[in-house]
Amino acid sequence: MNGQLLQALRRMGNSVLRQVRSSQAIFVYDKRYARSVSGVPMDPLRAERVLAFLREERLIGRPDLTQPKPVTLRRLLEVHSSDYLDSLQTPATLTGILGVEVTAAQLEEVLDLQRLMVGGTVQATRMALRSGRIGVNLGGGFHHATPERGMGFCVFNDIAVSITRLRSKGYDRPVMVIDLDMHDGNGTRAAFADDSSVYTFSLHHSAWDDAAAVADTSIALGPGVTGDLLLETLRRELPAILGMHRPELVIYVAGSDAAHDDRLGDWQLTDAGMLARDQFVIETLRAQRPAPSIAVVLGGGYGDRAWRYSARFFGWLVSGRVVEPPGQTEAVLRRFRRFTRQFEGTELAAETNRPGWDLTEEELLGSVGRTALEERVLGHYTKHGIELMLERFGILTQIRALGFPGPTLEIVPGRGAAPTVRLLADSGPAPALMELKVARSRRVVPGLEMLFVEWLLLQNPRATFSPDHPQLPGQDRPGLGMLREIYGWLIVLCETLHLDGIAFVPSHYYMAALGRRLLTFLDPAAQARFEAMYDALGRLSLAEASHALETGRIRDAKTGERLKWQPSVMVVPVSPKLRSLLESPEYGERSAAERERIEVRLEPEDDSITPE
Repeated sequence: MNGQLLQALRRMGNSVLRQVRSSQAIFVYDKRYARSVSGVPMDPLRAERVLAFLREERLIGRPDLTQPKPVTLRRLLEVHSSDYLDSLQTPATLTGILGVEVTAAQLEEVLDLQRLMVGGTVQATRMALRSGRIGVNLGGGFHHATPERGMGFCVFNDIAVSITRLRSKGYDRPVMVIDLDMHDGNGTRAAFADDSSVYTFSLHHSAWDDAAAVADTSIALGPGVTGDLLLETLRRELPAILGMHRPELVIYVAGSDAAHDDRLGDWQLTDAGMLARDQFVIETLRAQRPAPSIAVVLGGGYGDRAWRYSARFFGWLVSGRVVEPPGQTEAVLRRFRRFTRQFEGTELAAETNRPGWDLTEEELLGSVGRTALEERVLGHYTKHGIELMLERFGILTQIRALGFPGPTLEIVPGRGAAPTVRLLADSGPAPALMELKVARSRRVVPGLEMLFVEWLLLQNPRATFSPDHPQLPGQDRPGLGMLREIYGWLIVLCETLHLDGIAFVPSHYYMAALGRRLLTFLDPAAQARFEAMYDALGRLSLAEASHALETGRIRDAKTGERLKWQPSVMVVPVSPKLRSLLESPEYGERSAAERERIEVRLEPEDDSITPE
């Protein structure tokens, strides 16, 4: 049987497989994808969050996963010039590409991460062609890297490397790259500028260069693009190009930076608009005859919500139905709970300098002493245990991604009070990134044992206040943006130690407003007052709302009296007992009665009175 006939039969068999298994995909992932590059605004846990959602929803299993191998230098040289690859030995080159300082010590780590993700795209295309399933790399999409230079966080062009590798192995069929990242796929276009067998299709905000290509559609849609405009353009352009080029392999760059809440993007695609975009691409490709093999890469997506768009897309891809990802707080809790189940109970309470990590607390009493046990966090967790949780939960990974590559943890004894957990940017006198003092308490809620947060500080000592992130009352430095993760961790601690919930007293309005979806005031009257204030202030930013309170713009509509923030205990219910207390008819009736009594109004700014 000659080679051409064999290739034709394989293509026919893959087409049949795609029809039979049209909703299935195989995912490429490695836990090393979570390596962070300090300061680059991508969520290092993006791939892990997507994978956790798919597995927890039982949409995929172990047979649907495969691991990548780092791409070889030989494959990189098939796309990138040797002079460019030589230049990557200099940290300054990577600093220019990533937009953040890369030290000599970080250089190899950056290159290893990108080479691994390039290998992931190679694996995704390989699996797509071999199995008839859609190959998904939970990374990659480095479409800005040209043969001669890297840019826009992209060191190597994984798409170009994957296609060139196939060509070197004799794959001569038409290929198409559909790039719907909000940013221009300029590097891929440059790599195939003279190759008519590879069609590059990119819809983006603005062009990154004006270089022509022989097989290319490059459309700059400008800022503020909505889902309707993007779909209208796709419907007008994509089917005709597919009919003309007739690709047998398509690589889809499904960038999440087109979403309305992306940190770096300025397009306005809603959750539904993002999914409609992805569905249109896949359904249009499946309608082709013969249906092409499909590989998907994540592309851009900045901030801790980017994963949800990919998760929703892939959930539909493998199940044929829309499976909504959990909210951010619930996703954090699911993830932490999954890792907590993997811990041995004594692993978190053991001393790191003792070989017997399987000893019970009673057995440890004789060797570490009663005082040492009393200095443990919540009477249970050692420094080692706390650090192990922060590492496995990904909290330290996120800290490193913020530009703190060597955070250090210390436990400061409380001298008769609760010890303080302190996370430092580095060893030495640098300001703390986090300070946390928590204790068990039976006084907050009679009959229940609570985890009481006596003190919590989260701050970024290298960030500065700006018009977008102004200073809030009580802040010396901008926050870390990790309040959700810290409270998720504390909730899991409550569940592990069988505590009834978390309690703390917010000293400022914005603290209660930030946690309003999670926390409830223990006093029904305080809850009613807060809800009345929130109704009046909810349309303002947190900074504006805080300023309005401080300047006397919140008043009792009946008496005209200026209202001030009144600190009161807020709780996160964990146990059924506490939850039933807050959901009881008595609590609801008291809160509703107080809410009826209170009427709050927001005065115009020019009528405000500055307090003495």
